[in-house]
Amino acid sequence: MAEKPRILNSSRDMILTLLVLMALVALVAVSSRNCSVSPTGSGADDRIPAFDTHAALRADAASMPFPVRQPVLPSSWKPNSGANGEAGRSRVSTVGWITPTGFYLGLSQTNASEGELLPTLNPNQETEGPMSGTGKRDIEGTQWVTYVAGDRLAPSDGARKAWVADLGDVRIGLSGKATEDDFITLARAVIQAPPLPSGR
Repeated sequence: MAEKPRILNSSRDMILTLLVLMALVALVAVSSRNCSVSPTGSGADDRIPAFDTHAALRADAASMPFPVRQPVLPSSWKPNSGANGEAGRSRVSTVGWITPTGFYLGLSQTNASEGELLPTLNPNQETEGPMSGTGKRDIEGTQWVTYVAGDRLAPSDGARKAWVADLGDVRIGLSGKATEDDFITLARAVIQAPPLPSGR
């Protein structure tokens, strides 16, 4: 008759084996960044993908046929994305941040019309509903037309919002589920920012 494997000879061996396996699982989880140990509470920030909005906006300013601005924001705003897209037959420069309140807020700049820009600010229109106008806001002497996805009379908590301003040679769009204070902070920063050097 064959001997039993040694691991089955005592409960002590089984416990030691389980401890080794648990240590390996913990090591894999930490190294894959699915789990983080962060006594200072910065673990969420560490998982935000890094993105260089300065380089992206400067590159867009050199290639886009409209002035591009680079807002100066507090260090608590974490840049995490950027893309070039289209609105109608015009190009759109978009960068985004995770705000201090933990929500995404994007900045789009284009020479497209407001009507062409608006659908690009609501990528989840099929599930969130179309954008509806909710009024206007004056920030630093600039008029922003405000929108919300879904029912404008009874917007849901965390509804996607958009603000659009016409600066003459460029339309500015802000979009995301961030707070109104976050929208105001970004709107003010964009208005105060001079256009970057152009390649035109």
